[in-house]
Amino acid sequence: MASTSDPRGGGGVPAASGIMTTPASMLCSENQSLIIEMRKVFNMMKEIAVDLERENESAKVNELENTVAELLATYEDFTYQTSAIESVGNTYQPGAELTDFKKLLNDEFMKFKGNKSSATQNHPIMRQFREAVWNVHHSGQPMPGEEQEDIVMTNNQSTILNITCPLSGKPITELAEPVRGVDCMHVYEKKAIMGYISRNAQAKCPITGCPRFLRQDKVVSDPLLLVEIEEMRSMSKENMTATLVEDFTMTDDEEEED
Repeated sequence: MASTSDPRGGGGVPAASGIMTTPASMLCSENQSLIIEMRKVFNMMKEIAVDLERENESAKVNELENTVAELLATYEDFTYQTSAIESVGNTYQPGAELTDFKKLLNDEFMKFKGNKSSATQNHPIMRQFREAVWNVHHSGQPMPGEEQEDIVMTNNQSTILNITCPLSGKPITELAEPVRGVDCMHVYEKKAIMGYISRNAQAKCPITGCPRFLRQDKVVSDPLLLVEIEEMRSMSKENMTATLVEDFTMTDDEEEED
């Protein structure tokens, strides 16, 4: 697959860039719709696993976990492909030589994939699945291989890396227009981060310790982020409910002792 630039005057490059941006945006939109559906499937599989665990169907739970791992590998590759398409669409500039788009997209895909861990067992989606199953019979207890103090961290873990916007100070779940950095995956309030980038020629991610630099075309809003934020809200509600149930149980036990 190849492309040539328009040799006629200075307007050729912007026109070609615009032509790339539109189809890339359309492809990303289609891919994101599928990614969102896959996230819904993960949640459904987690709920089914919890029901099976309540019935002590451990073998079926293990089979379902293996299926989640297989689907998760496909899901990860699909998200990398989507990010690669979006990145090429935002940054591509045609030159005098033919462009090998297959190689260009593959190189960009490997950049995204190379920055991520390939261990599906450590992926937040898998951890959420395993923790939901574990909590059926062991609520409040650490999973095998974890310390007691890790419980709060893992129960609150999600695919969103920061829980508050570093600029506005608002919780991620309360942002009016959440956006995410393509390179570092941190989430910000759109108005705050765009203003920050415009004021700084070298805009480093405002998250403490993050070495990435930001550009306005590399900070995006996508439907998947909204789904993840909604999942974050749901997890917070579940944790709050579990805490209330535990407190209520402890109160009953204390009354019985009296």
